[in-house]
Amino acid sequence: MTSAADSPNRLRRPSWAGRNYTLLTAAAIATNLGSQGALIASAFAVLDTGGDGGDVGLVAAARTLPLVLFLLIGGAVADRLPRHRVMVAANALNCVSQAAFAMLVIAGEPQLWQMMLLSALGGTGQAFFNPAAEGMLMSSVSGPQASRAFAMFRMAMHGAGLGGAALGGAMVAAIGPGWVLAVDAVAFAVAGSLRSFLDVSHIPARTPGGGLFSDLREGWREFIGRPWLWTIVAQFSVVVAVVGAAEAVYGPLVARDSLGGAGPWGLALGAFGLGTVGGALLMTRWKPRRLLFAGTLCVFPLAAPSAALAVPLPVGGLCAVMLVSGLAIEVFGVSWMTALHQEIPEDKLSRVSAYDWFGSIAMVPLATALAGPAELAFGRTTSLWGCATLVVVVTAAVLCVPDVRNLTRRTKTVTQGAPNRVPGSADAEGAVGRLG
Repeated sequence: MTSAADSPNRLRRPSWAGRNYTLLTAAAIATNLGSQGALIASAFAVLDTGGDGGDVGLVAAARTLPLVLFLLIGGAVADRLPRHRVMVAANALNCVSQAAFAMLVIAGEPQLWQMMLLSALGGTGQAFFNPAAEGMLMSSVSGPQASRAFAMFRMAMHGAGLGGAALGGAMVAAIGPGWVLAVDAVAFAVAGSLRSFLDVSHIPARTPGGGLFSDLREGWREFIGRPWLWTIVAQFSVVVAVVGAAEAVYGPLVARDSLGGAGPWGLALGAFGLGTVGGALLMTRWKPRRLLFAGTLCVFPLAAPSAALAVPLPVGGLCAVMLVSGLAIEVFGVSWMTALHQEIPEDKLSRVSAYDWFGSIAMVPLATALAGPAELAFGRTTSLWGCATLVVVVTAAVLCVPDVRNLTRRTKTVTQGAPNRVPGSADAEGAVGRLG
């Protein structure tokens, strides 16, 4: 009989799945189980109090506005302090704000301003969490298996989101949104506890800089010096805004009026989650040589859910569209993380990530706040078709940038600042024609 010692490959984790990677993955599973259901719950909590699409948009905007305001500061802080401490503190704030939101909803009639305030606190936590988390994840893996590690992480994260969305929609319909928000608060507590055990001893000590604003300027130079980086972030400032408005505001309204309520909408979001799991699984095997060209082509299907809601398609058709768009965007997501990992120095990851997040979501508060007035002015159907058209136009535009088409996968990571050469050119460490 074969002993455990004789079959180490069956028992050992892959070399790229170290302690930090495992803890980060487990924590991401916990938070995504709770947060995907909470997105549905918060929208229906507003609608249950008699609110309309404009009120749903205001609550969504209240969460995103502080996220935009504090992201850059959060990135600079995360490159100065131990990233895991920033993450734990942010999780604690999210836990408290969601618990208070849940208590208000369960207790009776929450006021719109109260829901907006608590959503804003949650957004503040995320502003400090997101850059720290992305920098921590990228520093937890190395070598040619980085792309596979990111794909596996995202597959676990989205798999949890899939379950959370489906379960959250069902729970909102069965027992009300307040209890779903309470589950999200517990999930943040569990995730924060796991992240407190992260080991940062392998990360080189950071030399004190010239202050917070000096750090932000240094991060800006890294960001603006790479055309592929800032053009794609500009693209996603539009894409994320219109997709966010469609899903946060119009989606629940279409579900209420035409699809049967929270349950079918949760099912559609679950189908998107299933697509992202499939896309991540695909990316554990497929390593496109031209990372961003392949990824950007897969942004076009993000126009399809808005178009499906504009028709509107029946639940089955909407779920199919969401499934395909989820799979496609995950190809972009893994390619994007791999590009950042191989091109950005470790000590600047959180700051560059902060500019990435900031640019990508800067227009979301405006888009969600204007979604209700746009519906009144142009009609829901026209507004949704406008969302779909904008996704197609800006994605086609970014493909005109040479660096987006030419950045090539390689196996070594960058240790210096932004290069002057075109990423993926023949002198980029011999990367042309080579898969990772």
